[in-house]
Amino acid sequence: MSQINKLKIFNDPIYGFISIPNALIYDLIQHSYFQRLRRISQMGLSYLVYPGANHTRFHHAIGCMHLMQKAVDNLRFKGTKISPQEENALYIAILLHDIGHGPFSHAMERSIVEDVHHEAISLLFMNQLNVEFNGQLTLAIQVFKGEYNRKFMLQLISSQLDMDRMDYLKRDSFYSGVSEGNVNSERLIQMMNVVDDVLVIEEKGIYSVEKFLMSRRLMYWQVYLHKTSLVAELILTKILKRAKELTQKGVHLPCSAPLTFFMENKVTITTFDAETLDLFAQLDDFDIISALKSWQKQDDFILSSLSKMIVNRDLLKIKLTSEKVTIEELQPLKERFATANNISLLETNYFIFNGKIKNQAYSKEAEPIRILNKDKTIEDVVDASDQLNLKSLSKSVTKYYSCFPKQLL
Repeated sequence: MSQINKLKIFNDPIYGFISIPNALIYDLIQHSYFQRLRRISQMGLSYLVYPGANHTRFHHAIGCMHLMQKAVDNLRFKGTKISPQEENALYIAILLHDIGHGPFSHAMERSIVEDVHHEAISLLFMNQLNVEFNGQLTLAIQVFKGEYNRKFMLQLISSQLDMDRMDYLKRDSFYSGVSEGNVNSERLIQMMNVVDDVLVIEEKGIYSVEKFLMSRRLMYWQVYLHKTSLVAELILTKILKRAKELTQKGVHLPCSAPLTFFMENKVTITTFDAETLDLFAQLDDFDIISALKSWQKQDDFILSSLSKMIVNRDLLKIKLTSEKVTIEELQPLKERFATANNISLLETNYFIFNGKIKNQAYSKEAEPIRILNKDKTIEDVVDASDQLNLKSLSKSVTKYYSCFPKQLL
């Protein structure tokens, strides 16, 4: 195929036409590892709350690459020297930053794959692709790992104001219909500059940054930590844990070969070899949904009951409070449920449980968002802002949840 045939465009509902910058990026997008992202939902089970939220990690990755193109153009225009190799590294790193996500994103990390985070799997994929593409991803991997000497390049990929956050807030807001998340990414990128190899936002962009941080906070409470999405993800995590438990006791559960592998084996980052990676690359949302449909008919009361909850959207009741819920408070519910369904008290933990969620729109501990004042001084956005609410946005807010079957009400 000629190089010219590879300079395709995507029609994106958010940004309009997105162009593929070169043949290497085209080949990476065409790779089966990347195409798999078409089958991984961006917002997990949030479509159970927001019916339009069916967009995928593929959409998001392409959108991030588009924003990175805009950022590179703007920074070059303002005099920051970015070589063609560095430019390409930025495109590759942002394009592949989420390639390690499993089906329904975080539920996998907490159940089937033991504490192996998607960032670590993304890096495994990038290393494998680097072998296949004869070392053309080496610089991108250095940038992604924070090992490259130009700090602003990592900040564009992973920071408190990066292309990733800018795209997912705008995109998730669009597809969920929650307008509070609609950030002005165009304006934010136009306000970016680089001083001493560090990313800064020019002073006149401070209100756009404030709006961005406020949007992030609202999107977390309204969408990402919405109590129905939360309980659905918790149930899915419990289902996968139960399925793994049964499989390891020798119970045969109908599901795809890649999913069976991850249920039969304890997979950690040290045992994640090329063969395991290849099996992981075959996993997507369809494996999970297909398994849930089969598991509804299993003899195991726990697995079948929980699977029906997700398939039929008949979920556990979830209550959010500002006060911590103790296990003792849930004990009477556990005893009633155990007796009614002839299961042990230990097994009621699959149906009755508690925990907490945190929301912090801006962290003072992490790399700050730096504002470049007109007098050339640089300060943290919280100090530069005259908005009192930015101070409160940097405080962590904790809410406590308890979940239990509706019939116990």
